[in-house]
Amino acid sequence: MTVYEWMRWLTFPTMPSLLVTVRKDMLTLLGGANGKIRILDVGGRKSPYTIGIPAQVTIMDIPRETDVQQELNLGMSDQIAGWIKKNRSNVEGIRIEDMTRTTLNENVYDAVVSVEVIEHVPDDDAFVKNIAKVIRPGGWAYFTTPNGDYIKNEPPNYNPDHVRHYTKQQLEQLLEKYFNQVEVRYAVKTGKYRAWGRSAYQFRRPVRTIKSLIGNFINRIESKGVADQATGTAHLIASVRKSL
Repeated sequence: MTVYEWMRWLTFPTMPSLLVTVRKDMLTLLGGANGKIRILDVGGRKSPYTIGIPAQVTIMDIPRETDVQQELNLGMSDQIAGWIKKNRSNVEGIRIEDMTRTTLNENVYDAVVSVEVIEHVPDDDAFVKNIAKVIRPGGWAYFTTPNGDYIKNEPPNYNPDHVRHYTKQQLEQLLEKYFNQVEVRYAVKTGKYRAWGRSAYQFRRPVRTIKSLIGNFINRIESKGVADQATGTAHLIASVRKSL
């Protein structure tokens, strides 16, 4: 592992609930693979979700071309690609292309991870269809997205790069078109402690940093047992599997 990966690994327990939940879920899905599984991280660019996991990771993202992408830190640039190659030891490749029009062959990867991405994709059907295509039989995919049963993409939560926020039923119906095993649950309690934890840690602002740490700790506790709670939760998490 690189110095960057060690630093991230040491701080993971203090991170927001979504990050902690995603990494715990992925390690469970990976089981005892010990680095033998090939994962495609769609929309991965500088995201921390697959850092240091025992797998061979390929990161795919669309090219950074618009001002909105620049402002929201979306899309892949040559600079980001270079940074990834320097700081990520488990990344075996980087693909700058749109998953809805991917040139990848069928049955290439054991798994696909797509964290907070599908809400940005206009052609979500092609997105999911191609993800299913590149996964080997028996492989799995893991998605997270805002909880549209509770959080609407409108003020004060409006994001100009979000195409839609799915309800649980809508996400299930989309995924069931291409996967025969689909499980969708709610995750991460909303409220003031989640808001506290979303503030970046800054050593020059110790009070703010301590408040963020406390927020993340409390939010992880209050986020337990919310898998069936449509209201008061921030995310949908979907685990799916492709038939043999």
